[in-house]
Amino acid sequence: MTSPDLPGQSRQLRNLAGDFEALRDRVRGVSYTPGTDALRQIGPLLLTTQDLTAVLVVRLGALANSPYTRTPGSHASLECLSSLVLASTLVGNDLARALHANPLEGAPFPGYRADNASDRVARHTTAIPRMTGHLNDAAHQLDLSATGCHYVATGITSDLADTQASQVKSAQQTAGPALSPAQYDALKALSAGEGKLYESPRRGLGVTRVVTHDGTRVSIATFRALVKRRLVTVDTSTSLWHGQKITVTGDGQRTLAQHRPATAPAAVAAPVSTAPPLAQKARR
Repeated sequence: MTSPDLPGQSRQLRNLAGDFEALRDRVRGVSYTPGTDALRQIGPLLLTTQDLTAVLVVRLGALANSPYTRTPGSHASLECLSSLVLASTLVGNDLARALHANPLEGAPFPGYRADNASDRVARHTTAIPRMTGHLNDAAHQLDLSATGCHYVATGITSDLADTQASQVKSAQQTAGPALSPAQYDALKALSAGEGKLYESPRRGLGVTRVVTHDGTRVSIATFRALVKRRLVTVDTSTSLWHGQKITVTGDGQRTLAQHRPATAPAAVAAPVSTAPPLAQKARR
């Protein structure tokens, strides 16, 4: 299965939480008279619960069959969603129990006494507390379902943020510190090719110097810093007297593409005096 839009999944779970909250409010505020009216009022609540449970199963499947499972922390989110499927199913069970406790009206078999008004009142009096208990249980499970959806949505957002932060940190550690302006200029000049390392005698002492194709001046300290960071290599198979070829490594090429030279603080310009010039003395 292709990777889902995880921020989109998070938003959909928050919307689903809102749907559970709306249904919870409907269950808490339902008003009915036992009998046909109760069936008319509670029946649609049961059907809505079944629809929300189906949506929840789809959300669980989308995440459980996606690369999200490789994200640290995803196991807790999936376990929570799985428990919410049970909670929403219990909502439907509680509403079904309320309907089962609801006394419906109908004619008896021939030869049996028909109920009178007092019988109906007695049945209603017995049924109402039972139905109210089932409705309260359904509202409680709906509250848990809404809270769980919010929890998982927040968890997905947090997991993504942690993963992105870890990737950025890893990339920064791999890239290393920013190049200084001198290092950046040296690496850029050497990347053009034909850079060489020479040693030439001067007053009896060997002096090592770097020569670039475009004549960019590279100090030996800057060059050694690039070698230490493995951004350049030197072909030591030839003599320093003839010149050893300098090659920018793959890490050097990537560093050159990714980094910007660390800029030195701008020099503060001297304040311009706003005082009027002194008047020249008049010559006699």
